[in-house]
Amino acid sequence: MRVTDTSDLWWKTAVVYCLDVETYLDSDGDGTGDLAGLASRLDHLAELGVTCLWLMPIYPTPDRDDGYDITDFYGVDERLGSHGDLVEVIRTAHDRGMRVIADLVVNHTSDRHPWFQAARASRTSRYRDYYVWRDEPPAEQQEVVFPDQETSVWELDEKSGQYYLHQFYRHQPDLNVTNPAVRDEIAKVMGFWLQLGLDGFRVDAVPFFLATNGVDQHEFSDPHGYLRDLRSFLGRRTGDGVLLGEVNLPHEQQQEFFGGSDGDELTMQFDFIAMQALYLSLAREDARPVAEALLSRPAISHDCQWATFVRNHDELTLDKLSDDERLEVFAAFGPDPDMQVYGRGLRRRLPPMLSGDPRRVRMAYSLLFSLPGTPVLFYGEEIGMGENLELEGRSAVRTPMQWSAGKNGGFSTAAPSRLCAPVVTGGFGPEHVNVSAQRRDPDSLLSFMTLLARRYRECPELGWGEFAVLEQPLTQVLAHTVTWDDACLVSVHGLSSEPVTVSLSLPDLEPGTRLVDLLCDGAHDVADDGSATVPLEAYGFRWLRVVRPGDRRLT
Repeated sequence: MRVTDTSDLWWKTAVVYCLDVETYLDSDGDGTGDLAGLASRLDHLAELGVTCLWLMPIYPTPDRDDGYDITDFYGVDERLGSHGDLVEVIRTAHDRGMRVIADLVVNHTSDRHPWFQAARASRTSRYRDYYVWRDEPPAEQQEVVFPDQETSVWELDEKSGQYYLHQFYRHQPDLNVTNPAVRDEIAKVMGFWLQLGLDGFRVDAVPFFLATNGVDQHEFSDPHGYLRDLRSFLGRRTGDGVLLGEVNLPHEQQQEFFGGSDGDELTMQFDFIAMQALYLSLAREDARPVAEALLSRPAISHDCQWATFVRNHDELTLDKLSDDERLEVFAAFGPDPDMQVYGRGLRRRLPPMLSGDPRRVRMAYSLLFSLPGTPVLFYGEEIGMGENLELEGRSAVRTPMQWSAGKNGGFSTAAPSRLCAPVVTGGFGPEHVNVSAQRRDPDSLLSFMTLLARRYRECPELGWGEFAVLEQPLTQVLAHTVTWDDACLVSVHGLSSEPVTVSLSLPDLEPGTRLVDLLCDGAHDVADDGSATVPLEAYGFRWLRVVRPGDRRLT
């Protein structure tokens, strides 16, 4: 295998874990999770195999959008702790071998931010051009992001008599990135948090952030040039920092946000296309949609990476599927209209969508970790948490972490009425699903996810290698390889409830090669013609290390 110093590209083989401090662990009994509580649970993440911790917004906020409405880009919300508490989290995480990134939310502010308060107070304020204003909304308007909440992206400010742009909620006025002063402020914000020890950022809503919206662009004719500047700034400050971008666009357009072949814009991007195709495959028990989506990925720079996921903190968007395909997924995993949101997504977690079938859940996560790219987990996925559909919108999946079967799932000692969000009840409640019980059970989902994270880290080809789909007559089976120099992993996943026998064709392998299973004991011989037979149980899966004659690599 190639001997390469890959330490400066640590994110190519990272295991990323996203959490909301507010719902993770309450250390002082006030009903709200905090940074001190998080610090006390970093060993849980280290044992799981997490190598990069992603913090959802920790900034001061009126909390009308779960912290994404920010009043101070340089502050820490006092409910969560202080800058000192954050530094302690970063220090402890670094001691455990984990990097730490945080949400960079700079496409808008809260309408209570001092900049907006000054901007609306006077048309001559220096902060007026920090936002986008019009005397009248344009005749043709873009679609609203939240159709159940907003009817226009323009809102009349009674105080100043003009309309301001808000591509999200009306209480989140958009920043005017064409203004050089705004761009300078964003760089200062990044520099501040990097100085405190962050290793990069997850950049929120990147296409919206770069949109000029018809504003006189002055010297801002190249928004992607600005993204390149931010990547360069990050590199100068950290050397190996990461910009993980939220870009829910077709693959070809995502390539632009990587910086094309130069790879000098976003470091990583979530693969929304493959995620949505995965759910269509799960609904149909047909591997072809996800295989086609993965094969449609454009070539990207050596310095860039795809982030793979099956769930995140927002709605499970299906907006890139056709209307008929979306209805298929709705019928399979969210038939009740209350399980759906915005007409385009689901507000459920994976285990309830799969009826709690442990075989199917494990197969889905095995597939996630075996795909080329960097896996991203949302807190609670490691134990199979469910959702609370009694909560509004996307909040259904943002419930308190379930640490034990005790009061409030071990999240807080406060009275249930004082919690920042109610704990899940029913079959996925903490009496059935919690960290404490699963830590003691070698057959638990937590133990399995820990094994997946370990095997993923032991297979660097998954972060660095070349992906190929193996031709397969069984439509319910995805068989693929990921190859990096002389290292090769063969992954086989059955999406059906029927047991099958999979015939593999690997003609390039020399006689005497074996396929050694990395998730359980066992191996399969490869015939001289490169064929091998692998039995799969219902929703079965295999990670098979290609071991050639005389190969001494660890298996």
